[in-house]
Amino acid sequence: MIVEAIKRMMTGIAFGGLITFIVLTIIYFNEIETTIFYVWASMLCSFIIGIYFGLSSFIFETNDWSLLKQTIIHLIMSISFYLIIALIVGWVPLTILAILWTCLVFIIFYAIMWTGYYLYYKRIEKSMNESLSRKD
Repeated sequence: MIVEAIKRMMTGIAFGGLITFIVLTIIYFNEIETTIFYVWASMLCSFIIGIYFGLSSFIFETNDWSLLKQTIIHLIMSISFYLIIALIVGWVPLTILAILWTCLVFIIFYAIMWTGYYLYYKRIEKSMNESLSRKD
């Protein structure tokens, strides 16, 4: 369990680093001026969010809950965690419109990612079932 948690945390940090690199590339090519502290704080927060998403995936391994309950709990926790970090670091301005817009974009992106994972695992499930039925 601890090894799996560390693996997921490292994967989350890797994704956070990748997103930071993309943002830094955009900043560089658009010649946007920023401070080293802001870059450092944003990178740290990207890593923290990556660690969160790596560890929060354990929610989907809870067999006592339905997929709907797992998804709703994960979505609410994720959007809350992201908003707290994004507001603290300054990625999202502290206005109602900005927060609502961020939530909408987050939910759309979340739905796309969730659907992709769902279809992927359904395809694996189908493949495994076909493999088992051929062996009988």
